[in-house]
Amino acid sequence: MEGEFFNETSYRGTKKFSQQDVKTADATGFGAAADDYMERGIDLNEQLIGNKPATFFMRMRGDAMMGAGIFDGDTIIVDRSIKADSGKIVVASLNGEMVIRRLEKTFNKVRLISESRKNAPIEVDASCDELGIWGVVTYSIHAV
Repeated sequence: MEGEFFNETSYRGTKKFSQQDVKTADATGFGAAADDYMERGIDLNEQLIGNKPATFFMRMRGDAMMGAGIFDGDTIIVDRSIKADSGKIVVASLNGEMVIRRLEKTFNKVRLISESRKNAPIEVDASCDELGIWGVVTYSIHAV
């Protein structure tokens, strides 16, 4: 059975498995009736991560993005391969400080906008502010 579904040089994931590819124990010669309806488990890596080498996880601290559904203590998934367009929630380094904000780009201005009324938008001045975009937030995971 070794090597039957997996190439020994690389792992191809489980998305290519079909219902019929799932092997069942057949000790009596007859499969159980429920075997025809058996489903494989959910692989969260397949569901939540688009580009494994460019994806990392962070823990959110603070309430600046509560309006976007990202709360204090949430785990966020950040993909560095996604282009940071206007309107996306990004992880940014601003003057050495890490912030998670919604990016707003216009013709001549860049702003980092909080989703909380407590925090004012951050106007980024290209002449004196050092801004680096680390990645785009793709998912937020929190307990209910």
